[in-house]
Amino acid sequence: MSDMLVRTVGAGATLLCYAALCSAVFIRQRRRHAAKRLAAQALAGDGTTEPALVLFASQTGQAESIAWETARWLHDAGTSTRVLPLDEVDATTLESAKRAFVIASTYGEGDAPDGAAVFAEKVMGLSLKLPALRYAVLALGDRGYDNFCGFGRDIDKWLTRTGARPMVARIDVDNGDPAALAQWGAHWRTPATDDAVSSGETTPSGAATGETSLFAPWQLVSRVLLNAGSAGAPIYQLAFGPPRSVVADWRSGDLVQIQLAGDAGRLRDYSIASIAIDGQLELMVRQEQHPDGTLGAASGLLTSTLLIGDTVAMRLRPHARFRLEGNANRPLILIGNGTGLAGLRSHLRARDPQGAIDTAFPIAANRKASAATADNWLIFGERNAANDFLCQAEIEAWQLNGHLQRLDMVFSRDQPERLYVQHRLLRHADELTNWVKRGAAIYVCGSVKGMASGVDSALRQILGDAEVNALSREGRYRRDVY
Repeated sequence: MSDMLVRTVGAGATLLCYAALCSAVFIRQRRRHAAKRLAAQALAGDGTTEPALVLFASQTGQAESIAWETARWLHDAGTSTRVLPLDEVDATTLESAKRAFVIASTYGEGDAPDGAAVFAEKVMGLSLKLPALRYAVLALGDRGYDNFCGFGRDIDKWLTRTGARPMVARIDVDNGDPAALAQWGAHWRTPATDDAVSSGETTPSGAATGETSLFAPWQLVSRVLLNAGSAGAPIYQLAFGPPRSVVADWRSGDLVQIQLAGDAGRLRDYSIASIAIDGQLELMVRQEQHPDGTLGAASGLLTSTLLIGDTVAMRLRPHARFRLEGNANRPLILIGNGTGLAGLRSHLRARDPQGAIDTAFPIAANRKASAATADNWLIFGERNAANDFLCQAEIEAWQLNGHLQRLDMVFSRDQPERLYVQHRLLRHADELTNWVKRGAAIYVCGSVKGMASGVDSALRQILGDAEVNALSREGRYRRDVY
């Protein structure tokens, strides 16, 4: 059998496998949506009493998961509930409510997460009077940022200004601190309610947000330095094999959470760079070095201490706000920097019918396989082209075979004037506007300081605040930033 025939048969088999995987994912997602609807109906009660509002502002899914668990606790105690993201809440909803439980994460330096940006702008800007409302706030944050739990604190202050009365004092949670979460649960959980989920590790009654798996030992199978000779910190691409006890069925855009031995209270989230059909979970990790020369606890373990064949405790975390979902067949504008390439790469791999591109295959074969996918535009920034073009062979292959209709690599140090991805967006404002008019969705992944804020500012300058807010409400502007 000729090499070309073998390759053709292999490509055909891969396409069949990909179609089967897509079908399975679609069916599973429909089942999850159906389960969510049933759970919501069960929690809402018989309609004879006004349900308590359980509201969430979530960036990575943790606040949403805790919201559903809180709703189950309240339901078990005899209180009907209605679970809503904050962006679906208006003034009328709040004015008619008697009780509201708010679980709010904070994005960046004290800002509202993407799922609450419209609420922060439209509703919190109103001078509402809510004297009949009693409320409780659980604020999720990270003390590594200056404005710890900033958005949760803002909601608490705003509700107080409306005349609403707190049922309990606000509880601030640092990086999923189990003690703080247990304190929240103690207020609303009845003695008969299972308290095994007080750390937010599971979702309620089969409902809602996609199941978060338990921690299990994933085995390191490879580690490759991606930016040898870089003036910046080393970036490694790591691959892990799944344990036998785990069904490795994550979706592009999802996260993996790492638990360090002896530091179980502080969990680290990483964007997954691969797709389930690859058979291994891949990450891109930048090695953090402290001023005294020691390495960061998590990045040091992953990039240095952990040996090939060793295991680390990890669990998959659905990241609904960064998945493709309804954008699967839209043109995509993918924007990021540094290790943010991980989340963008997973989407590109998911939209390539061949999965991983084999650069040894003829370009024509790859182009044929990619012909059915929607347009993709990658805008990505790093330091220098010579040392920091991450995954260069793969990206250039995607460009050559037509999977990437447009590629803009922005290397900030390759010219006297520092240039970043937001500058490239402004330079190609007309092109970006045209893509959005054609229905494109925008995905941003990478650092919140500098890149993500600069990109958001550029998008608002090009499209206008109203259009950017509308894209966010429609799920066409999504971010995975840190």
